[in-house]
Amino acid sequence: MTSAADESNPRNPAQIKAVCLDIDDTLIDSQSAARSSLRELLGTDRAWPVWQRTTDRYYGRFVSGQLPFDVMCVERTRAFFAAFGEHIDHAEAQRRENQRMAAMQRAWGLFDDVAHSLDWMRATGLRLAVVTNAPGDYQRKKLAAVGLADAFDTVVISGETGVAKPDPRIFHTACQRLGLQPHEVAHVGDRLTTDAQGATRAGLLGIWLNRDQIPAPRAFAEDVVPTITGLGELPELLVTEIAAPHLADLVGHAP
Repeated sequence: MTSAADESNPRNPAQIKAVCLDIDDTLIDSQSAARSSLRELLGTDRAWPVWQRTTDRYYGRFVSGQLPFDVMCVERTRAFFAAFGEHIDHAEAQRRENQRMAAMQRAWGLFDDVAHSLDWMRATGLRLAVVTNAPGDYQRKKLAAVGLADAFDTVVISGETGVAKPDPRIFHTACQRLGLQPHEVAHVGDRLTTDAQGATRAGLLGIWLNRDQIPAPRAFAEDVVPTITGLGELPELLVTEIAAPHLADLVGHAP
């Protein structure tokens, strides 16, 4: 463990002054909302694994810049139904996607541990940011829908910056907007590679939020990052694991 007195270490986590957070499946239970929307569209969610695989494939094409977001959504829907032998045209795919998207937006909601965790971080004097991969308008609409439109000092979105996680530049953009150096900032997200390891490689303190307690890949031990299973564990991590004594007086008030 790094000593709080070790000021010569540029990665001394006692210097953490801000926390960045991912949105989807970190703050907002996007998976549950997406699953609910698929159930409303089909009358069942038994095809959820196929939807997940199709989404991973097509969302990757959006993040890499190969497809605009709106086009990606429609093409994903066409590919999903094609997997079951139903070949629909663009207009029908658009209609089904609109129905699914409306249902998903009605289902957006925060995880139970979010509000108290954000309150605790604010009470400690930590600054807060969002770093997310998605279109700007879409993610800002999502934050507004769950009451978090004004909850952060800055919101950094790949669709607005032109770079996506795990590219170090998106993390550095957040640091610059916060007026801090990377070693003064932690980033919390549900994707081990995209969030935790990406942030770590950018010089931040990357933290993996493993809500579903997914077994870590075998190579994980070679690139260790702190891991929590809920945001309620973040105060203890910040106080004990990263030796931030200036937060200790407030840990008793954590959720």
